[in-house]
Amino acid sequence: MIIAAIRSFATYIAVSVYVAITSPVGMLLAIIFRWPNVLYLLGHGGVRLGMGLAGITFRVVGAEHLPVDRAAVFCCNHESNIDPPILFTALHPQLHILYKHEIDRIPLLARAFRMGGFIPIDRRKKEAAMRAIERGAVSLREGNSFLIFPEGTRSRTEELLPFKKGGFIMAIKAGAPIVPVAIHGGRAAMHKGSAIIQPVDVVIRVGEPIETSGVTLDERDGLIVKVRAAISALRDENTGAR
Repeated sequence: MIIAAIRSFATYIAVSVYVAITSPVGMLLAIIFRWPNVLYLLGHGGVRLGMGLAGITFRVVGAEHLPVDRAAVFCCNHESNIDPPILFTALHPQLHILYKHEIDRIPLLARAFRMGGFIPIDRRKKEAAMRAIERGAVSLREGNSFLIFPEGTRSRTEELLPFKKGGFIMAIKAGAPIVPVAIHGGRAAMHKGSAIIQPVDVVIRVGEPIETSGVTLDERDGLIVKVRAAISALRDENTGAR
């Protein structure tokens, strides 16, 4: 526990310094040279730095299901705070994220997120949330893939929480496929309420894309059931493989 605490502290310090130094530089380069991709390169570098210091490794099973020629919505269960950065690096070279608006309280990070095409969503305000969903649908139609956590928050147990509808509406509006993803190991790495990161091997299992072309908004509940079943099956495979 002591070693993990020391490694965690070193991780937080190193990543904070990295963000403080690289974010202004990356944003400046993105503005001057109209090169937003630099933000993704730096972002992946920060994730790799943090994972290396914390002792986190990951492997992707089912990588052949990852879309390479079209935008998609990656839909994943949510175990811990390490899930977003790992998936950001593992699933797609320029993965956009629908993120909780609370992160906007960190001005530097929020600015970099927005410049990279990430979209904040405040589920407490229905109209604002729907505007965010509309922006996401437009971005998807422009060719940008997104990561969503349909549970909306981290589950404290092995059970999936009820799924929110916003990300599915976004996918339907854009006619983008939904890729079911299950992550396993995040909870062991970082328990909810704890700041200590344990070294673990995270398994990311990717399922076959589920098409939304021809699906109407009235049929979204059926789509949610289908995606939830796919993620649940992938989670069962992860558990059996461990």
